[in-house]
Amino acid sequence: MIRFGICNELFEDWDFADVCATIKRLGYDAIEIAPFTLASRIDALSGARRSEIARIVADHGLETIGLHWLLAKTEGFYLTSPDAAIRRKTGDYLVSLAEACRDLGGSILVFGSPKQRDLLPGVTYQQAIDYCVETFVRIAPAIAAAGVDFCLEPLAKSETNFLNTCAEAEDLLARVNHPNFKLHMDVKAQSGETGTTVPELIRAYAARAGHFHAQDVNLRGPGMGDVDFGPILRALVESGYDRRVSVEAFDFSPGAEETARRSLECLKAAYQAALQA
Repeated sequence: MIRFGICNELFEDWDFADVCATIKRLGYDAIEIAPFTLASRIDALSGARRSEIARIVADHGLETIGLHWLLAKTEGFYLTSPDAAIRRKTGDYLVSLAEACRDLGGSILVFGSPKQRDLLPGVTYQQAIDYCVETFVRIAPAIAAAGVDFCLEPLAKSETNFLNTCAEAEDLLARVNHPNFKLHMDVKAQSGETGTTVPELIRAYAARAGHFHAQDVNLRGPGMGDVDFGPILRALVESGYDRRVSVEAFDFSPGAEETARRSLECLKAAYQAALQA
C-alpha cells in the first residue's frame, strides 16, 4: 500500500511541532526532513535534540521517512571531486547523515545534491562514475549498519550534468551492488528525460526504487499545475511500488498549508482511482 508524506522545508520558519500537527490534521502519514531545517550541519544536531524531534513526530502519530537535500547549504563537500580527501570527507558526512536519519526514526536518504556532483573541469563522466562507486562502496557497510537505504536521484540536465536518467543511475548502482543503495524517482526530474514519459519510466524502474517524490513541473505541489497524476499513480500501482510517496514542492508561494492540502487531495484521488481501475 502506498502511503503519503511531505517534505518539511515547505513549512518555512514554522515550529517543528506545528508542522507535524498540521500535516497530521491534513491526512498525511509521514514527514520527510531537510537537514538544513534542523542545523547548519547534521553533526551539530545533539543527541538530545534528535530524540526530541523523533518524539514529536511519534507523538503526532506520524513516521519519519528520512532525509533529503542532504548537502544543501553545506560547504566543503563534493561527491565527484578529483581530490580524494574531499571525496572521503563527503562520504563520511553521508554516514553522519545516515546515523542522524536513524536517530530521527527514519530509514531513507535521498541523494540529489546537483551542485555537489556536477562534473568539475578536467573530470570526465567515467572518472566521476568511478569516484562515486569508490565512495559508495566504502560507506555502504556503515549506511547498512544504520538501517538506512541510500536512494540515488537522477536529475534533469537543467540541474546537473551528471546522472540525468534512471538508466544512468541504475548502471552506477549496479556497480555498487549493495542492497541498501537504490534508485530514487521524482516526477519533475523524470519529466526531463527525453523520448519517454514518467509513467513509462515508473513501469520500467519503480519496482526497484526505494522512494518517490511527487510535484508538478511548475515546481508546485501535485494538482497545482498541468501534470496529470492519474497515469502516474496508476503506473506506480501497476509496477508494484508499495512504499512512500512524498510531496516535494519548490514553489511555496501558494502557502504551505494550501500546498499540502491540495497535493494530498490530488494524490489520494489519483491513488484511489488507480486501485479501482
